[in-house]
Amino acid sequence: MMALPTTVSNRLIVLIGAVMSAFHLYVALVGPPQAYVMRGVHLAFALALAFLLLPGIGKRAPRVSVIDLILMLLAVAGALYPSFNLEYMVTRMPYVDDPNMYDYLFGGLLIVLLLEATRRATGWALPIISVLFLAYAFTIGNQSIGAIMDQTYLTTEGIFGIPLYVSATYVMLFILFGAFVERSGAGQLFMDFALALAGHTAGGPAKVAVLTSALFGTVSGSAVANVMTTGTFTIPLMKRTGYNAGFAGAVEAVASTGGQIMPPIMGAAAFVMAEFLGVSYLTVAAFAILPAILYFLAVFMAVHFEARRVGLVGLPKADLPRLKAVLLERGHLFFPLFLIVAVLLAGYSAAFAALCGIASVIPTTWLRASTRKVFTPYVIIETLADGARNTVIVALACACAGIVVGIITLTGAGLDFTSLVLVMSGDTLLIALVMTMLAGILLGMGLPTTPAYIVQVALLVPALVKLGVQVEAAHLFVLYFAVLSAITPPVAMAVYAANGISRGSLMDTSWAAVKLGLTGYVIPFMFVFGPSLMLMGEPLTIVQTAITAAIGVICLAGSLHGYFFFGPARFIERVLLMAGAFSLIKPGLLTDAIGLGLILLAIVLQLLTRRRGARAITPPEVS
Repeated sequence: MMALPTTVSNRLIVLIGAVMSAFHLYVALVGPPQAYVMRGVHLAFALALAFLLLPGIGKRAPRVSVIDLILMLLAVAGALYPSFNLEYMVTRMPYVDDPNMYDYLFGGLLIVLLLEATRRATGWALPIISVLFLAYAFTIGNQSIGAIMDQTYLTTEGIFGIPLYVSATYVMLFILFGAFVERSGAGQLFMDFALALAGHTAGGPAKVAVLTSALFGTVSGSAVANVMTTGTFTIPLMKRTGYNAGFAGAVEAVASTGGQIMPPIMGAAAFVMAEFLGVSYLTVAAFAILPAILYFLAVFMAVHFEARRVGLVGLPKADLPRLKAVLLERGHLFFPLFLIVAVLLAGYSAAFAALCGIASVIPTTWLRASTRKVFTPYVIIETLADGARNTVIVALACACAGIVVGIITLTGAGLDFTSLVLVMSGDTLLIALVMTMLAGILLGMGLPTTPAYIVQVALLVPALVKLGVQVEAAHLFVLYFAVLSAITPPVAMAVYAANGISRGSLMDTSWAAVKLGLTGYVIPFMFVFGPSLMLMGEPLTIVQTAITAAIGVICLAGSLHGYFFFGPARFIERVLLMAGAFSLIKPGLLTDAIGLGLILLAIVLQLLTRRRGARAITPPEVS
């Protein structure tokens, strides 16, 4: 099969990637063009890179084939057709004026090739779901091909809808920011910083994994990418200090997954949430901050309790970097992260904050001799290309999910699904939440986080809101379970990635990940029943809820791992700790009092057991 030479292919990929990033930086600086142009160009770049980078069948060929080049050109033509016919697109009346021959031609090309590119990027699940919804619209929904083409291609309700808009304006810039931060050497800073803070404590290497993944996850926004970046260091380190392979892989998988819900940057879905809710990204970060802290607190304490239970110690202090030295040598690389937060707090848009962060990375490296020569002109070009490559999956997933959302809106399937959830749950909120949790996990098993969240918003969120859940809590609830699907068997991509490094038993790693991350499954119920965890409500109520929730997640971690602060926990103590933790889920003086009472009883029993054990080993006095 005819193909481009490898050198030409690689240079073409770098050129297209660098131009894509430069285009988005220019737009962020001067302002976006018309919607069809902005979204169409963004999608055209993503499609071009997809057909150049990703294999059609089997492994990546060493060179780009002529067939892939033809598919790339056809896909780009489909994506740019609305931009080159802008006057026609904005003056025609959708659903009234029938699409013409060219609309059908280019629209059909784009839909088919978008499905193929998405299959290459994410697997079969999302394209199959999109095809099923298209078939549903045509058959059960009784929609004409013209109406479907209008909805999915000729308006901004489908492929060119809100998800692709968010990918083109916010997500692209933050992914590019992450690429620059990674190149600057901040990854090593995160690792050394965590080692200096927690490396010497009980189970230090596992705590380092938690801290590093929390820091790095705020930049990468991808569970699997986070595992593959930090896990190559933390997992072998955990194994060398006594953790079994399954637990080591689980720690990294669970911690890396949490990066998608950890402000200040979070994952791509958080920007989509801000757009759906009609609020600033900073507001979404504020909603997410306390639940994210609780998530990582639970994982951190679970690691601590497991280390104490099996008698693991930390690393020798002499072998660890000193915090002062780390901050003096590389601490300046934190500055771009602080700058983004400061710009957001000043009231500027997320896109402008990302632009400021990107602009600050290279000057920041000039502050110390050790990082001054990181960015050569060629490295800058490569980093621009890396940022574009890292955006491909998100852009294609958002565009393909736009088909699903467009069909749901066109056919009214969302209302039907809402009615179904209400009937099956018997209008009981707890049952509806459990059903939503299971649906979210099932969707997330086959889809990346962002499209899984988008589909849930269209199908599941309206039912929760109808049952009285605050809309912000409903959105964050479904986002959590789209994220947590990465560690939920049987399709747990973050666990698979970590297990590939740890070489442990996949069953052991999966079970350990579920135990470690179980608190993450509980936290969404906590902020649904107590929105004060999302910083909504009176300050005193927020503080009270945060304190009781923190106690609850710590006790749940102790119960699951059979150890609490005063030693191993017996069965009765574990039951009391778990019951107390669940009592603290629903805010309120009565439930808080019951929960704290049960936890206090568990502590008393543990202290009595410890005292009896101390008496048993004390030698009798000689009279």
